[in-house]
Amino acid sequence: MDRILVDTNIVLDLLGKRLNFYREAQELFTLSDKKQVKLYISALTFADTYYTLSQQMKKHNVRKILRKFKVLVDILPVDDKVIELALESDFKGFEDAIQYYTAIENNISIIVTRNLKDFKPAKISVFTAKQYVKSKKQLKFKIKFQTHSGGFKQSVL
Repeated sequence: MDRILVDTNIVLDLLGKRLNFYREAQELFTLSDKKQVKLYISALTFADTYYTLSQQMKKHNVRKILRKFKVLVDILPVDDKVIELALESDFKGFEDAIQYYTAIENNISIIVTRNLKDFKPAKISVFTAKQYVKSKKQLKFKIKFQTHSGGFKQSVL
């Protein structure tokens, strides 16, 4: 099962129901709900999401939304080592460096974000939600096709 760190913009796409991005984020989180992937966010993402959504809606509504959302993800700490690595990194964006090193320090090899360019220095896989969901669907189809066409049987997913 893939372990994925989800960037803040994807979480905001989902919870803020952002036009043009909501559906892709929803499909990613549906994979988690179906136990096909394991999704993680950094503590920074949780705090930033609360702040951003509270600018758009009442704080008590934001807390209700985040309580429900929390069951779909595991929240990873941002500790001294992550901050130190982020400060010394080649990332242009400090928050992106924090996301990246949170993934690295927790042995997560995939980041899903809407801003691929922000993760150019990354040494792990970085996808948009649309790219990741599409690749997952293609893999699932390929496995089914090979199984049903008399080819080898393999259990992935």
